[in-house]
Amino acid sequence: MSQQKLEINVAMQIQKPMNEVFEAIVKPEKMTHYFISESTGRMEEGKNLIWKFPEFDFECPVRVGKIEKDNYISYYWENSGKELLVEITLSESLNNSTLVSISEKDMENDETGLKWLSGNSFGWSNFLACLKTYLEYGINLRKGSFDFMNK
Repeated sequence: MSQQKLEINVAMQIQKPMNEVFEAIVKPEKMTHYFISESTGRMEEGKNLIWKFPEFDFECPVRVGKIEKDNYISYYWENSGKELLVEITLSESLNNSTLVSISEKDMENDETGLKWLSGNSFGWSNFLACLKTYLEYGINLRKGSFDFMNK
């Protein structure tokens, strides 16, 4: 029996054009309304950034990979001592909407990998829901959502 690698794949349609969704993902001034509390800069190809999250007391190094304006964003970040690739693909959908597809890869199919798969699958689904509510309704859905974790 071969041990397969684990990979996360999530997607959601957002009722905004691709360029607006793209800018909300690469621009820290927008990301702070639904995902991070601060960034050392805009996501641009080849840049190394530090992200901070409002609920957690740590800095997250991010190495930006390839960027294709309005279509594709890739970056690397660390989990459990391993650098993982995150790919965000934007594609045009019905009524000038955008389908946002995210993959994060990969981890071994073991206890550490299964913990990552569970936690980050939830995390990426939450990211998409927060992005959608911010762009479509101007609401920061993430605000206060993880306060219980700091008790």
